[in-house]
Amino acid sequence: MNTSLKWILAILLTLSAAVYQRLTGPTYPKRIKVELSGKQYKFKLPRSHGGQTAQEIKLVVPDTAIKAELHFRRFKMNEEWQIVPFQRQANVLIAELPGQPPAGKLEYFIVFKMQNKTVTVPQNSAVVIRFKGKVPALVLIPHVLGMFLSMLLAMVTFFEALSKGPKIKQFTLWTTIVLFAGGMILGPLVQKFAFGAYWTGVPFGWDLTDNKTLIAMIFWLIASWRVLKGNALQNRWWVILAVLVMFIVFLIPHSMMGSELNYQTMTVETGH
Repeated sequence: MNTSLKWILAILLTLSAAVYQRLTGPTYPKRIKVELSGKQYKFKLPRSHGGQTAQEIKLVVPDTAIKAELHFRRFKMNEEWQIVPFQRQANVLIAELPGQPPAGKLEYFIVFKMQNKTVTVPQNSAVVIRFKGKVPALVLIPHVLGMFLSMLLAMVTFFEALSKGPKIKQFTLWTTIVLFAGGMILGPLVQKFAFGAYWTGVPFGWDLTDNKTLIAMIFWLIASWRVLKGNALQNRWWVILAVLVMFIVFLIPHSMMGSELNYQTMTVETGH
């Protein structure tokens, strides 16, 4: 397998993982399709908000006969729904969800009103949005790039090991270094800015993002130790195992079982 093919396959697998993360993560906007007055509409409803400011909900609905209400309440609190009418600005309906402390969550849904008919969106369950502290771009962007670069390098290492290439040791070390920087240094910084704690995985909590990063890191440290200690070709199966573990880790949606504010105790918990 030539070098170009290795990189092309690695890029395709990394992009596939990125798309999967984008489509499955609980903090990415929820895509909604709904028919209103005989016309199909598509909306993206936010499920994450940086900062404790209000979250605007904007819906492009040109038909001025269509009205809407925003219903919301604090997540996991058995309390009455609060109702806020959408205000129209030209073709856009706008309403706001009130800001919450870091890790605070609201659940909400929208009721459209058209003459004698109402339509609830989503129909079966409310959308849950989580609030977080503002993460500086100088921390967040390198973290995201570091994580996906580590995945890309891992995929290249995988094909290098499968084909018994001469650079197994170099790619293994580079993957380990980049994963450590992106996941174990920048990751905790992002967590601190967003939710007030550097680490909420084992042994301090059950945050799935922290724990899956830790598991991947352990396997890459073992793989690096094996290829440095002995013959890289003979120990390439440790590298392949580390890659497979990392790929499985990337398939777990980001932010699952993450930080969540308990409104009764006003403490941040994980593992829910």
